[in-house]
Amino acid sequence: MGASLSLVPLLDYFARREFAAAGLSPGAVTLPYPGDGGEATCTVHYWASTGEPRLPPLLLVHGFGPRATWQWRCQVGPLSRHFHLIVPDLIGFGGSSFGGDSAASPPSEATQAAALAALLDALPGMKGRRVAVAGTSYGGFVAYWLARTAGAGRVGPVVIASSDLLKTAADDRGFLKRAGDGWSGVEEVLLPAEPAAMRKLLEMASCRPPPPVLMPDFILRDFIQKLFTENREQLIQLFKGITAGTDKFPVTPISQEVLIVWGEQDQLFPVEKAYAVQSSLDGKARVEIISKTGHAPQLEDPTRFNKILLDFLLATHKPDPSSNGASQ
Repeated sequence: MGASLSLVPLLDYFARREFAAAGLSPGAVTLPYPGDGGEATCTVHYWASTGEPRLPPLLLVHGFGPRATWQWRCQVGPLSRHFHLIVPDLIGFGGSSFGGDSAASPPSEATQAAALAALLDALPGMKGRRVAVAGTSYGGFVAYWLARTAGAGRVGPVVIASSDLLKTAADDRGFLKRAGDGWSGVEEVLLPAEPAAMRKLLEMASCRPPPPVLMPDFILRDFIQKLFTENREQLIQLFKGITAGTDKFPVTPISQEVLIVWGEQDQLFPVEKAYAVQSSLDGKARVEIISKTGHAPQLEDPTRFNKILLDFLLATHKPDPSSNGASQ
């Protein structure tokens, strides 16, 4: 039974169907690998609204884990009515890859941001267009870096969701304390290799995790195999490439308007970190806490999350002068 039943393709099918129903189509571009200085390339897979943008562009950046379609499936329908959506798989996730046979180093947040900037320039009608960006978890690190380096002329309003830009080694120790005894490091939970670790990740990421009866070991092993084993070495490299919490990832105020969204019961990045991030951005960012949600409020309470995003973006994502009067 365990060998024949797999929920992953079924969940992937339904996520892709949500994207297609919202008018998005898949694509991929091959780009020079940012910062390599040699001949290395990367392939960035994405979903985007069809054609050149006639609505304000919005870039959605996923977190560490499953591909973008899984993480933004509850947002693309409502958001596509107001925005031209671009939803990439970050390098090393989903359909995006890097390095090939070269010795390209694992992508940092800066590398990911540079690749997204190149992707935007490569898409029809997007070169030079001002784009809003929303990132969740690890995607928030990338979204912040993109906004800071590209500047307000290229990147408009920024949404940082469940993303501790100020993460430190002390935060990792706090994470392990909340996880309980028996874990040697953060990566043992975040990159699970055994059902017990996968179960712990689900418990910590969700306010209302599935009951144990719905998480038998054979189902968890299937998820581990499909999501964490087949590309495990690459995921480990990506994890080691994270620079947040080091001097390579300084957090300073940015000129764009910023919204911070957090799940009240987030055990990966506790809710008080939302206010620490706000303070690091000169206290000007708006903070919204969504009750009864954990690390993925966009999935646990999509109605509330989508309303918060739309209220913010419709008020702040102004017409782009470079769009030559394209309607909102």
